[in-house]
Amino acid sequence: MADTHELSNEDLAVEVSDDGLVLRASIDRPDQRNALNDNVLDGLGAVLDHADESDVRVVVVRGAGGNFCAGGDLKSMASSFGQGAQAYRAGFSGLADLMEQMTETGALVVAAVEGYCLAGGMGLAASCDLVLATASATFGTPEVDIGLFPAQALVPIMRTVNEKQGLRLLFTGEHIPAQKAQEIGFTTDVVADDAFEDELDTLVDDLASSSPVMIEMGKEAFYTQRDMGFDEALSYMREIIALIAMSEDTEEGINAFLTGEDPEWKGR
Repeated sequence: MADTHELSNEDLAVEVSDDGLVLRASIDRPDQRNALNDNVLDGLGAVLDHADESDVRVVVVRGAGGNFCAGGDLKSMASSFGQGAQAYRAGFSGLADLMEQMTETGALVVAAVEGYCLAGGMGLAASCDLVLATASATFGTPEVDIGLFPAQALVPIMRTVNEKQGLRLLFTGEHIPAQKAQEIGFTTDVVADDAFEDELDTLVDDLASSSPVMIEMGKEAFYTQRDMGFDEALSYMREIIALIAMSEDTEEGINAFLTGEDPEWKGR
């Protein structure tokens, strides 16, 4: 593994693959079910910055100790009591900024979900491009149980799941199993617990083997067209495919296919 001293902190463990294409970030607060605090949010932001400044094509986000993330740190939230609206606004902005950054980064981001994936943790997972979950994982937005609405988490969640089933989740705070999360469209795939690591490695390897030009431009194009009308999206994507086709990577990919060889991506 490459040196990750500057990316890791006391609440986030970071590793980079030997080839520099995959970066794995693990929230390391198992005693708090990996609740989100400033160290985690700032650390994940730094991870994404590093991905954009390097050859990293895939970022994997997971949690330590058998849980993904149980949401925001309520002890930190309680410290804002009585300090006014600006203190609350500042306290909540970290997650919103990170979720936006996850969409904008040029790397593909994979959530590797085990155990609890709740509240802001579910919003964090929903902001990832792909979500691979164990069969025993549990999802939910239980903020309603403490009189709080999952306002930030709902933005990526409701762009992912069936609307009516998503609304029930948001307003009841119920926990749902991984298979139900799959049925409402939240997860990319659900796999048996004992096959999780192998399936995760296979998915990450498949993603990382793709052209970096295609990954970056394709991801940006997907999120840009998502909020367009049908005709506008088709017009936009016509230009995108032309630009990608003009890249040296596409030329390399076609030539490699015709000659039966593996492509050697140039990243341009």
